[in-house]
Amino acid sequence: MSEEQIKFLRSEEAAKLVGAIQEEEDIERANRRILTVYSKDDKELCWFDFNEVMAAVGEVEAGDRKASVERYILSHIPDWVNDL
Repeated sequence: MSEEQIKFLRSEEAAKLVGAIQEEEDIERANRRILTVYSKDDKELCWFDFNEVMAAVGEVEAGDRKASVERYILSHIPDWVNDL
């Protein structure tokens, strides 16, 4: 079995597509939050596990947290969103 490598959009390209990143509760699993990424025309593109993103971002000052999360997500938008 071979795992397919995920390819990500360049941050600049992702920024042109992404309209919003919304923290939401996972409707399939209780007590779990996700970060849903929407396009500029309000179409759901993908989602990220909140706890995984926060662990990847690490400790940052409260005032920088939102920008750090946005930078992380924009650099991890999978290229398959262009096929949606």
